[in-house]
Amino acid sequence: MAEDLKTVPLNDVHQQLGAKMVPFAGYNMPVRYSSDLDEHHTVRRAVGIFDVSHMGEFRVRGPHALDLIQRVTSNDASKLQPGKAQYSCLPNTQGGIVDDLLVYKLAEEDYLLVVNASNIDKDWDWIQQHNTQGAEMENVSDTISLFAVQGPKAIQALQSLTDTDLATIPYYSFVQGTFAGAPHVIISATGYTGAGGFELYVPNEHAKQVWDKVMEAGKPFGLKPIGLGARDTLRLEMGYCLYGNDITDETSPLEAGLGWITKFTKDFTNSASLKQQKEAGVTRKLVGFLMDGPGIPRGHYELVNEAGEKIGEVTSGTQSPSLSKGIGLGYVQTELSTPGSKIFVQVRGKNLPATVVKLPFVPGTEEA
Repeated sequence: MAEDLKTVPLNDVHQQLGAKMVPFAGYNMPVRYSSDLDEHHTVRRAVGIFDVSHMGEFRVRGPHALDLIQRVTSNDASKLQPGKAQYSCLPNTQGGIVDDLLVYKLAEEDYLLVVNASNIDKDWDWIQQHNTQGAEMENVSDTISLFAVQGPKAIQALQSLTDTDLATIPYYSFVQGTFAGAPHVIISATGYTGAGGFELYVPNEHAKQVWDKVMEAGKPFGLKPIGLGARDTLRLEMGYCLYGNDITDETSPLEAGLGWITKFTKDFTNSASLKQQKEAGVTRKLVGFLMDGPGIPRGHYELVNEAGEKIGEVTSGTQSPSLSKGIGLGYVQTELSTPGSKIFVQVRGKNLPATVVKLPFVPGTEEA
């Protein structure tokens, strides 16, 4: 029901800007302000600002914080120094994924976990269930607004609002301090677009002030507000996984190409069976594919081989604004997962040819 939808703190601002609002992950969210195409190109060529305040944030503190994070996440959080972040996932006990997330080390024994909006309660319960040593946990999701300022002109658009030299913040690093006159802002060189830029974690009481100042400072550089529609095409061009589509409770991180965040140098939830899976080899893999001709792949469309036998399904698909071609992600049998493999997408009863390609579809500007 519409009345059950949560709203982000700047809901009224988005409506005043003419955004089309849609239900997403339990929130009323801006899907577009002008057109998905225009907003996509704005981020790839200049700079845009997304309000992604629906994301969840948990603080984990105290002497047992790292132990808890190490046990529930697949990546090795012991490698983090204060001011560094890492991409990780929460494996479940059945070989799938509870959620993917970012882990920020704010200070010694003080971490911020950033989770997907649709999974806030699920993730909180899952981590609490494993919190047997008494790490201090606090769900601060409703106190923090999150703005992603993304695009090649992000540094120019934001630099006048902070004393920090933004160009010196390495990828997956962050600083904390005053930004646009607001205290206690996390300026993080992370994002979900492959276009470079920053994510700004702002206390709710300063959200409007920061949004307005970013809009004003970015205007000379072509900054525009960007909705969830373009966010999806941007992330898909990079081959970034979306929870609920490309990764789920039923998909293994190894099948999803997330072996790089699955570290067997420590014990974590289900690590023994995932290690066995790695040694035995997976039977299916998440791949990116490019349509050979016309046709737009969509989620749940069937993928078939040359003989017309089902080999999987599309998990995410769209018309790539940068390539003007249909692109998609989907799970296929391992033998068809190598770049150059020919597969077919069932679009309205026709088997349309596609080619498996190496990700990303579009080169990103971020440094790994």
